[in-house]
Amino acid sequence: MYIIGGGTLITHDEKNRVIKDGGLLIDGERIKELGKTRELKKKYPDAVFKDYSGKIIMPGMINTHMHFYSTFARGMDLKTDRSPRHFLEILEKLWWRLDNSMNKDDIYYSAIYAILCGIKQGTTTIFDHHASYGKIGQSLSIIADAVRESGIRADLAFEISDRNGSKKSVESLKESERFLKEVEKDSYLSSRIGLHASFTLEDKTLTKVRDIADKYNSSFHIHAAEGRADLEDSRFRGFNGVVKRLDKYNIWRSGTIAVHGVHLQEEEMEILKDSGSYLIHNPESNMNNAVGLAPVKEALEKGLIVGLGTDGYTTDMFESLKVADLLIKHGNSDPRPGWSEIPEMVFKNNALIAEKTFKQKLGVLKEGAAADVIAVNYDPPTEINSDNSFAHILFGINGGMVDTTIVGGKFLMENQEVKILDYEKIAYETRKQSADFWNRF
Repeated sequence: MYIIGGGTLITHDEKNRVIKDGGLLIDGERIKELGKTRELKKKYPDAVFKDYSGKIIMPGMINTHMHFYSTFARGMDLKTDRSPRHFLEILEKLWWRLDNSMNKDDIYYSAIYAILCGIKQGTTTIFDHHASYGKIGQSLSIIADAVRESGIRADLAFEISDRNGSKKSVESLKESERFLKEVEKDSYLSSRIGLHASFTLEDKTLTKVRDIADKYNSSFHIHAAEGRADLEDSRFRGFNGVVKRLDKYNIWRSGTIAVHGVHLQEEEMEILKDSGSYLIHNPESNMNNAVGLAPVKEALEKGLIVGLGTDGYTTDMFESLKVADLLIKHGNSDPRPGWSEIPEMVFKNNALIAEKTFKQKLGVLKEGAAADVIAVNYDPPTEINSDNSFAHILFGINGGMVDTTIVGGKFLMENQEVKILDYEKIAYETRKQSADFWNRF
């Protein structure tokens, strides 16, 4: 047992308690008790004490939509005379070429590097959406190896698509089913059936994935109405929208993750809400791809559970929440939204999605919750309390300020030094592998 204490606890519990000179007693993988540091030290004199005076102690960040495989795209030359002019060209000229070029080493180093960056920025749980049509079989297990080595929690899915022909589509189906069985009883790894998007999926494939999901009591992770091409394809097929088309195949069910939702219609939000599906907002990616403004405010007002991800644009969830706050204000031409919507997405809904997925209390500091904890180097210039803790996080904290990252009671980073793996060596090997990849791309 050990006590992390002396800092300011932001619990993100039901009352959003903030405890000055607070501490946590961690016993094994769980938080056993929390309260004033001096009281915990007196009650548990044999517990090892770690002093976090002058730091914020809070739950680890949760990223509900990520693409590890995007790592090698950073700084890449597309080798084309003209930059992509719209979203479909971005997919065709960059992402679909990239995932068709990946081998097993590309997959591993893309994942392990992104995971370690997340650890350095305080992310303890990640929902990844993977594609590697150059290497399909065992690809999720390669990522799972990186997850196990790093110590984080992760939900992994392979994005099934018909865009590369029926043979690779069937192979991706088999990989998804195989991995569902592999992680059935793993408390740190889970899986959903990944789907790319409605416009790259044929009816026969949707029928097959529905049957697999029914067999394993699984749900889905899919891009939904991200760009207009997705919406227009569904209309061409005779449906009023993406959600309407996929509803025919029971894709919308408890636990399904719908990503982006930029071009959702009002009645489609109702379908997602009533089915128990989640909508994940990715503000930086949406802005970068110029696909439009997601109706986040409207979705939350309807009672839809909306989470926040990064879509591979960054590994830093603190960065994503800042942009989400700016975008909801800018997009609505109103400075009032954001103060309740963003903390609801990041600290309530992301935690709920993770809790339902991993069958344990995550994203909160309370007795019995998983000991997924971070400490941040932030000494506030003004009072910090239950009413204004989000404002301090929004305006005062970024991922580079994270000092310590703990998952399941295990220190993955301490004093800003990654403990679980040799970060410098992995960064070096990743650069070597990316150079090889760029030569093949």
